[in-house]
Amino acid sequence: PARAVDNLDECYFYQTTNLAGVGLQTGEWDLRGGVDAYLGGIALAGKSVLEVGTANGFLCFEMEARGANVIAYDLGEHDDWDLVPFGGDITVEQQAERHELARKLNNAWWFTHNALKSSARVVYGNVYEVPASIGPVDIATFGSILLHLRDPFLALQRATSLVRETVVVTDMLPVFPRRSVAGMLQSFRRFSPRLADWAAPDITFIPNAATRLPVDTWWRISPILVSRYLAVLGFADQVVTYHRQTYNHPTTREIPMFTVVARRARCEKYSFSSP
Repeated sequence: PARAVDNLDECYFYQTTNLAGVGLQTGEWDLRGGVDAYLGGIALAGKSVLEVGTANGFLCFEMEARGANVIAYDLGEHDDWDLVPFGGDITVEQQAERHELARKLNNAWWFTHNALKSSARVVYGNVYEVPASIGPVDIATFGSILLHLRDPFLALQRATSLVRETVVVTDMLPVFPRRSVAGMLQSFRRFSPRLADWAAPDITFIPNAATRLPVDTWWRISPILVSRYLAVLGFADQVVTYHRQTYNHPTTREIPMFTVVARRARCEKYSFSSP
């Protein structure tokens, strides 16, 4: 159901959003000017879209402005986050902090929704239990959320079961120390990004028991692995692109990203050969 939110102090904008009559709300990510690259250049007009991990809804409303009928999906204020259980447990206090953060993210989504007079809908729940009642959609998008999930494959499996045509997965491009072979190859990424990806590990576990950080990031995931995941799930017609997006925390810098656009195809057509 719709939520009336008119107090910006009760909102958290993870993605920078500029609202007419309200002003610029600065977030950690500023995707303005990079939306088409972020979404892999897909056509959205007339398409139904499930956006998994909407946060404050910047991409949701950008897709709607491009003609999509969007259903956003994210954690609600009572849903538990996929936090790293350092010491074997996640405390009540940790989840309480995240519940409050989710509440303010949800509020920011509704504040923007109301300001734009949007027709987008939102569903709250666990990413591993996306309800079938959402119904079939043409497209599903995953905007930089797989690295925050304990089981990224299961999250993809649950959501893609509702997708008729296309899945779009965008995430941070893994960067490895230059002293490694992968790192040296990645320094030449601009010449051969595919070769650099092949030299890199498919997936790297990030949590550090000594520092007990990070608490909400599990993996560095390569585009190669995302491609394999999606092929297994029946989306074998794939294009991988590379781009940079602006990140503002703690300082403003450009973050290398990748986007995999995968369309439903027979798995037998999928092949994966070295460059």
